[in-house]
Amino acid sequence: CLPLYLIWGYLACFVSCISDEILLEADKDYEFSDYRGKWCVNENGFVYNLGDTFYPSRAACPCLCTEEGPLCVKPKCPKIHPRCLRVSYRSCCPKCEAVSNKCEFKGKSYRVLEEFMNSPCERCRCEINRQVYCSISECPSIHCVDPVFEPNQCCPVCKNGPNCFAGSTIIPAGVRVEIDKKTVCFCAHKDGTWETQHHATCVTLRKDKNFTPSSKKTKQNKKKQKEKKKKKVYLTFLDQLP
Repeated sequence: CLPLYLIWGYLACFVSCISDEILLEADKDYEFSDYRGKWCVNENGFVYNLGDTFYPSRAACPCLCTEEGPLCVKPKCPKIHPRCLRVSYRSCCPKCEAVSNKCEFKGKSYRVLEEFMNSPCERCRCEINRQVYCSISECPSIHCVDPVFEPNQCCPVCKNGPNCFAGSTIIPAGVRVEIDKKTVCFCAHKDGTWETQHHATCVTLRKDKNFTPSSKKTKQNKKKQKEKKKKKVYLTFLDQLP
């Protein structure tokens, strides 16, 4: 017979060997971190079956558990706002956590809904979406051919008043102007405003053999009657002018 202590020693060794074999077999199932071919597990130890969609970590994108391991495809993430002050990367797609409440335009900052002049003709505004939108001012029609631009003014002004071209000559509006001895011109006028025509209406004086002056007995008419045979007489068709 063997001593009792030897028997207990053999039993302890046998149990220890059996336990080691069981643990070795179990370790084979955990040989790969993703348990390839059997299941998938995330960073917190949660196990997912084949075909399940899961997140390996908080910042990871969704993955599909396959026999080859996790199959992860990064989705198309939205663009980060250009005025984002703080970006979070704690999820699959980065997210903006703080956006500036001002508009940046040509090196200057403007508050939301603030309006400002970008130029004498261009008015701009900082909108709620932090974008600057500008509009061009509309100028009224001008009634001259020689407008000038004053400093810090958007629209041109007629410093010389309404006028138009009579050939290459600029004449004022509202009066008949004799360009030469045979031509009279007039800038058209209608309803208190000058028409947007750049050229005057002109008529030519022509010779009329049958011209008879007015019958009024004035000194001027008598003088014209005496000089009728000595000088050429021209009839002015001024009734054709406005």
